[in-house]
Amino acid sequence: QVQLVESGGGLVQAGGSLRLFCAASGFTFINYAMGWFRQAPGKEREFVGAISWSGGSTYYADSAKGRFAISRDNAKNTVYLQLNSLEPGDTAVYYCAARRGYSSASRYYTINEYDYWGQGTQVTVSS
Repeated sequence: QVQLVESGGGLVQAGGSLRLFCAASGFTFINYAMGWFRQAPGKEREFVGAISWSGGSTYYADSAKGRFAISRDNAKNTVYLQLNSLEPGDTAVYYCAARRGYSSASRYYTINEYDYWGQGTQVTVSS
């Protein structure tokens, strides 16, 4: 049974940081690129960033560049999203997703190409 379980969300003040975790099980993690997406109330789900199967490449949405960082530990079947310099506009449910493939992370930025999704973790940034 495939599972992606996000954790680490919470309430933080503007300018603060959070680290999100996504634990994967039920599939061969190293065969998959991983992505992070977010969805704010009343808005469509949007791409945040992705990391290649090896962790050798990452790719970010413009809104995430310089503030967010994705990493992965293939030995632990876990992908991370470090959120820094948070702004109220970052308030959303954050989702991790898995997409089988071995290309550069810059290939994996569209929602429809991902195979598996987690249930999400809420991040709320207060002003």
